[in-house]
Amino acid sequence: MDIETLIRTLENNNISIWSEQDKLSVSVPNGGLSDSLRASIREHKAELLKRLKSGRLLSRDSGHTPQISVPPNLIYPDSATITPDMLPLIALSQADIDRIVGLVPGGVANIQDIYALSPLQDGILFHHLLTTVGDPYLMVSQIAFADRTMLDRFLDALQQVVDRHDILRTALAWEGLSEPAQVVWRHAQLSVTEVSLDPGTASEQLARRFNPRHTRIDLTQAPLLRFFIAQEPDSSRWMMLYLQHHVICDNITSEMLQDEVAAILSGRRDTLAPSQPFRNLVAQARFGAGADVQESFFRRMLGDIDEPTLPFGLSDVHRDGQGIAEYRRMLPQALNDRLRHHARRLGVSLTSLCHLAFGQVLARCSGRETVVFGTVLFGRMHTGEGADRAIGPFINTLPLRLDLDDTPLEQSVRQAHQRLAELLQHEHASLALAQRCSSVAAPMPLFSVLLNYRHSRLAGIGTQDTSNHSVQGIEFLGGHAARNNYPCDLSVDDYNHALALTLRVVDSLSPERVCDLMQCALESLVQALDDVPAMPVRQLEVLPAAERELLL
Repeated sequence: MDIETLIRTLENNNISIWSEQDKLSVSVPNGGLSDSLRASIREHKAELLKRLKSGRLLSRDSGHTPQISVPPNLIYPDSATITPDMLPLIALSQADIDRIVGLVPGGVANIQDIYALSPLQDGILFHHLLTTVGDPYLMVSQIAFADRTMLDRFLDALQQVVDRHDILRTALAWEGLSEPAQVVWRHAQLSVTEVSLDPGTASEQLARRFNPRHTRIDLTQAPLLRFFIAQEPDSSRWMMLYLQHHVICDNITSEMLQDEVAAILSGRRDTLAPSQPFRNLVAQARFGAGADVQESFFRRMLGDIDEPTLPFGLSDVHRDGQGIAEYRRMLPQALNDRLRHHARRLGVSLTSLCHLAFGQVLARCSGRETVVFGTVLFGRMHTGEGADRAIGPFINTLPLRLDLDDTPLEQSVRQAHQRLAELLQHEHASLALAQRCSSVAAPMPLFSVLLNYRHSRLAGIGTQDTSNHSVQGIEFLGGHAARNNYPCDLSVDDYNHALALTLRVVDSLSPERVCDLMQCALESLVQALDDVPAMPVRQLEVLPAAERELLL
């Protein structure tokens, strides 16, 4: 494959590349490279190194915005004051800055940096403020410890991780300001609350008491992590429930945080990579592709869309995460293998096949052949060297348009792949800007459904399965990711050798039946690619036999 196709393939498969002392390094999420992709990287190694050194991963005529130069942080440890000219990543008045300083414990001496919110953070803050009870953007985890000593060791290791990463010492400020800001504290102590439990199951009591459906955390106080601990009744074990706010982390960040804690507990702190500042992403979003370039792209994609895609009649996209039913299933291994085979054969990502199948489900359930839905982007492709190892909320949600018409199936697969590649070039664009580029009249939403294709792993700290970072005396009991404001979202978890579907939808619908539609669409897709690859994509079946019989 040529160099441009190679780079798009790396992007679509969330494979990061960077240079270290004239050597090309490659990071593959939870898996290895195919032989053909490995050969292509070797073939184009010199050109890849050249582009990385020059700060551009794609050619000038590819539509990609070259890497920008990140303005330096001008707030020094001995700064006595902070003035607007010291904040190149946000436009604040002196009055704004003085208000922020008054909010931070320790004042100027405890402020490391101040900069704008990323597009994703803007959206999360909006919905946080819109919700008055609970918070749909809180991520929950539970861990059991053999004794209090192990719990204290864990908290000490976690404090070291917080000290390493600026985003984990970040609070938000917005009241009375000309624009919302994120403020990096130099020192942010973990908030740990000890509670007493009644006889019974400790994990269930903690989950009920601190359920995000009625629990909120103060976004103006760093770190935006909250820990609730309790001794298990009649036992030496200690339980912990901790909350992380999605405004400072995503699923990848949570995994990295667990890995770093495990490394410190195992005496391997010196193996941790240098921390990467989150301000690099903010700089890319602020000074990367201009709003005019982004607007031009989204107008080409969405300008003729004058009706929203609302499958099942779902139109409320300002929900608080309440009243949601969830269902999860592992896909059959045979289906997983056939999907990966066709992705390799066609030279496209597995992500593209899943997006096309989901698009067909939405087309059938909304009565439209041109559908738009939100896709969650990895967000680490165009933010500079080391972004694959950076902690913070790098993901972003943007609209994807698919046309499920008379186009031959294989051609539709490649079109979906190409559209995802083009969308990745604008991965830090504002969702609000993208939605304004359609012809859908406000206040109607452009879409009401999300697809999140993510590379995942099955383990956490202390588990005995695929994790290489288990720590004796610590047991990860699980948890759940942040909810969102949409009435329906599908996550496809790629475990490299397996695939899982997790469907969350308003409880008036059956998540299991919607998963049935998606699985049927995937099965129909691989069968058609086997037998009739030239058939019109609109003919892909989404209705399982049992559902068809029920309807008839």
